[in-house]
Amino acid sequence: MSAEQEKPKIACLPNGPYYLLVDMAATAVPNLCRPNGEPCATVRGVALCRCGGSGNKPFCDGTHGTIGFSDQRVVNDGRHQRLSYAGKRITIHDNRALCAHAGHCTERLPSVFRMQREPWINPDGASAEEIIETIRRCPSGALSYTVDGVEVRDQAREPLVTVTDDGPYAVTGGVELIGVPFDEGASREHYTLCRCGASKNKPFCDGSHWAIGFRDAGR
Repeated sequence: MSAEQEKPKIACLPNGPYYLLVDMAATAVPNLCRPNGEPCATVRGVALCRCGGSGNKPFCDGTHGTIGFSDQRVVNDGRHQRLSYAGKRITIHDNRALCAHAGHCTERLPSVFRMQREPWINPDGASAEEIIETIRRCPSGALSYTVDGVEVRDQAREPLVTVTDDGPYAVTGGVELIGVPFDEGASREHYTLCRCGASKNKPFCDGSHWAIGFRDAGR
């Protein structure tokens, strides 16, 4: 993407799909004009399913209207608190409400990210370098870290929306999410958006696709 190009944006349509705006400059629509011959122009975009029911995933086919999809956010506000775990060389920050349960942390560094243990994060369980590399793989923005008093939350990447296998939309590169408040300490450079329709933290993924056995039959 050149410096002159505007980054894409994502809008959450009420009780409907995500609308990915890929070109903010209005262009003429082929084979469509007004009675006087003037072309009809619009910004270019695509509607992406977020109810989980589209038969044409990842694209919206209107199923949200027939199944009564609601985009209500019902997660307990207490889960939005970000906790910090200070170690000798690195402090790890974690916001559980944002976690998409991709498993990169627990599978890659189980000595640090310890399932079924309290506290579940041990910042001295591996080298700072290993922890940093693992946190950089976190797609949701739930994890970040501080070294020498400087918090690192984002990376320099081109804007991209990845349709993950049987999981959320993984957004990277600072794609703007229009009109949506972000949780404490959350990254705006990378985040995950629910596409199974079951998240309690809409529009963000909370890992509910695992619980309901969401499958993208179209992939």
